[in-house]
Amino acid sequence: MVHSVFRPLRSRSQTVFWLSLSLTFAAIYSFLALRIAFSSDFVVQDDARQHVFWMQRFMDSTLFPNDWIADYFQSVAPWGYQWLYHGAALVGIDPLLFSKILPPILSLITAALCFGVTIQILPVPVAGFCASVLLSQALAMTDAIFSATPKAFIYPLFLAFLYYLLRRSPLPCAISLGLLGLFYPQVMLVGAGVLVLRLGMWDRGRLKIVTDGRDRQVCITGLVAAFVVLLPYVVLPNPFGPVVTAEAARRMPEFLPGGRSAFFDDANPWSFWTKGRGGLRLESILTPATNALGLLLPLCIRFPARLPLVRALTRNVVLLPQLLITSLGLFALAHLLLFKLHLPSRYTEHSLRVLLTISAGIVITVVMDALIQWAFPGSPAESNGSTDVAQRSPLKTTAAIAGTGLLSALLVFYPAFVAEFPIPRYEIGTEATLYRYLRSQPPDTLIASLDNEANNLPTFAQRPILTGDEYALPYHVGYYTEIRKRTSDLIQAQYSLEPSQVRSLIEEYGIDFWLVRSSAFNPKYLQNNPWLQQYQPAAEDAIATLDAGQLPVLQTVVPTCTLLESDRLALLETQCILNILSAD
Repeated sequence: MVHSVFRPLRSRSQTVFWLSLSLTFAAIYSFLALRIAFSSDFVVQDDARQHVFWMQRFMDSTLFPNDWIADYFQSVAPWGYQWLYHGAALVGIDPLLFSKILPPILSLITAALCFGVTIQILPVPVAGFCASVLLSQALAMTDAIFSATPKAFIYPLFLAFLYYLLRRSPLPCAISLGLLGLFYPQVMLVGAGVLVLRLGMWDRGRLKIVTDGRDRQVCITGLVAAFVVLLPYVVLPNPFGPVVTAEAARRMPEFLPGGRSAFFDDANPWSFWTKGRGGLRLESILTPATNALGLLLPLCIRFPARLPLVRALTRNVVLLPQLLITSLGLFALAHLLLFKLHLPSRYTEHSLRVLLTISAGIVITVVMDALIQWAFPGSPAESNGSTDVAQRSPLKTTAAIAGTGLLSALLVFYPAFVAEFPIPRYEIGTEATLYRYLRSQPPDTLIASLDNEANNLPTFAQRPILTGDEYALPYHVGYYTEIRKRTSDLIQAQYSLEPSQVRSLIEEYGIDFWLVRSSAFNPKYLQNNPWLQQYQPAAEDAIATLDAGQLPVLQTVVPTCTLLESDRLALLETQCILNILSAD
């Protein structure tokens, strides 16, 4: 029968076919990203510049000695994430290379598990395929998995947890949840919240512990695993703490609109609650736009006569509202305990994306099934072979074919209508000569720069920097107080008219090279840089100096002390600067 592919089946061959097709799409999307990842000798994913660069220590222990920035990012890296990369390094795989080959593997695992979770809810392989493709598309349009940072492990581990939860397998469920906590504890809390909800049941208006022994075992085992993994996070303090308070953050430009970690936005409450770090991240959750179809699932369930396939939904469908309740509950709690549970958006963006892609896959399947049944009523099985094909309405047939064709095309060819696909956010280094030269210098060589090219140096040159906007995260007070001081000191010295201030900066921090952009002494360089504008009054004083037509000390030594030069940048040797200042 035409619509037999939409019927609940136990056919292993159909399941294998649709699963294989799901993996094919995930592989294609990954291949497109891999082409970018290996397009140059100097390519790194944007977030990997924070989370992977310091792991080069695993290959060479002399790198980044006593480096404030490297030590901080190592301290906040989840243990599971560190162990995995360290293990790869032990067998000779460079961390940067590992960060490029990991995403395709994680993508395939994610696609397979999404397929598996979906058919636990609606046992129709086509539904698993639809949900899997939607999730693969969603992840290809974000940097979640391509980053190969801790968030890349959310989807395979969270889906593994959901899969074993639905299959009522206590040990695999607990292991999956525990591993999730070792990579991304915030989403582990979402999983633990789901277990808490499933542990209780309403009976005659009273809340009771679930009576089914297997369900109770799954929930309790999982919660014990989550507690064990979470305990060290609670007990062990971060050496770069404490975490910034909400009250203090409201006074910091870094957390205000335009800031490095913009959070508060009192002028635009809609944006605050739906888009930003404090919001639900609806725009991200509803990417691709076809995910919005998932919002129709509750409506579809109310019309089983028109959408008969919804009758095939198993009791596991209750997982979807449980995910919604838990995610929104933790989102609210994160706002109440602002920054103590880190960012509220982390409790909704990932879990609700999974929720909507699965729901959307189910909606697409039941709608296509309904269209086919409307045009081709009955089936050989249902009518003992008596269906008269000739009596079918040509109009209905055409409409059904058009409708299912449109939904299928929308699902499969959606990326063709996106301006850029995939969107892995890889950064391509353009200063190869600079990177190679700095890499030839001693490991403790320190580079000072206000330019955004400094963000690439720890990764490509494997040498520490004094400061950089990519690394200026303001969440831990102990860490950011030092970064703020370094950045303010560097702005003041770079635009100072006093030789003593330049000399003092070099000697205080032990700077070996000073990287300057050719346009750095134009007032617009500072005025158009939101990151530098956070550091007042240093930035305003520097602009005033340049507007007055005065020449900063550093500008006067550029021609003499430039060791390496490109079209955009000049690398100054600080010993040369000190010699000139001493002679004066």
